[in-house]
Amino acid sequence: DMRRGRAGAMNAIPTSTGAAKAVGRVIPELNGIIDGTAVRVPLLGGAIVEFYTNLERKVTIEEVNEAMKEAASPSFEYSEKLIVSSDVVGTSAGGIFDATLTDIVEN
Repeated sequence: DMRRGRAGAMNAIPTSTGAAKAVGRVIPELNGIIDGTAVRVPLLGGAIVEFYTNLERKVTIEEVNEAMKEAASPSFEYSEKLIVSSDVVGTSAGGIFDATLTDIVEN
């Protein structure tokens, strides 16, 4: 990927990631139906997966967060803290759901 060879200290570089696939490993119901991309930026580490889905019924932010809270485990944490990338570096969890960023888009 030619983009990865560009100066990383000065650019946000779109690239692939395994983070979205890792979510499918910790939440088996999502395995094979979630994918993602990454943007490499000049930071220590951490990754973001933006998850979008179409649901069969209308839900509230609270319902989504409650479902994710119930799905949480030692390998997939649930957080209501205002975390940033450096907060996830070194954690033993494979992923952290940031409930403060949950949003719903109406059709």
